[in-house]
Amino acid sequence: MSDSKLTVQRELLAYQCDRYGNMRPGILMNELQGMGDTHAEMLGCGRTFIHENNIAWVVTHYLVDIVEMPRNGEILTYSSWPAVQDNLRATRDFEIHGTDGRLLVRATSQWILIDLERRRPLRLNEWLKMDWPTDMPRAYDRKFEKFPDFIANKTHVLKCRFDDIDENQHINNAVYAIWATESVGYEYRNAHELCGIELNYKHEISPTTPQVYIDVKIDGLTTHHRIRTDETSENAQVVCHWREIKK
Repeated sequence: MSDSKLTVQRELLAYQCDRYGNMRPGILMNELQGMGDTHAEMLGCGRTFIHENNIAWVVTHYLVDIVEMPRNGEILTYSSWPAVQDNLRATRDFEIHGTDGRLLVRATSQWILIDLERRRPLRLNEWLKMDWPTDMPRAYDRKFEKFPDFIANKTHVLKCRFDDIDENQHINNAVYAIWATESVGYEYRNAHELCGIELNYKHEISPTTPQVYIDVKIDGLTTHHRIRTDETSENAQVVCHWREIKK
């Protein structure tokens, strides 16, 4: 398949970076999502296809390994491709390389196709009428496993913003990464940089939700996050991995 892998280049701009010139977590997740959306459209199973059939792609997991956080002004090469799939789940991989070709970020994600009216998963082999590559290398060959439970040290409370809503009329996937990384607090965030983020999405969040709660456990260089909208719901779990910033 000639279009089995999408590769694009663009410069990382200042407004996409934090106070230290590193790519913001929300920008990173949006770049991955954007690559997946663009490539799916090229392959005939993207935005046009799902709108015509009243179906939707729903992401269940992202596992992201940040070898080196992209820096302001660097020309980045983004790559994405469908890796493997079974009857219900499709896996998409990603890589980001720096100007000199060094690997900066590798990631994998898992997706299901759902019927929007019944909110039920669809069998991929009945809907995707195309030949998928079977010999593509994996960017980040990891299993999508259940995240460990934890006892929170604190709970961070925030409101959903209008700009957090996407065209699907729910809170955009990348926002969960922002919520998780902000919930550790300014002092921790100011002393650490993100080197990995793992997200497990469970239930979408409506834009009319009055408040969102992020339960947080800080365990050295690993932080655990439970995102919920009330006492009993669990909309997502996030695990962040950090390294200390050398100043």
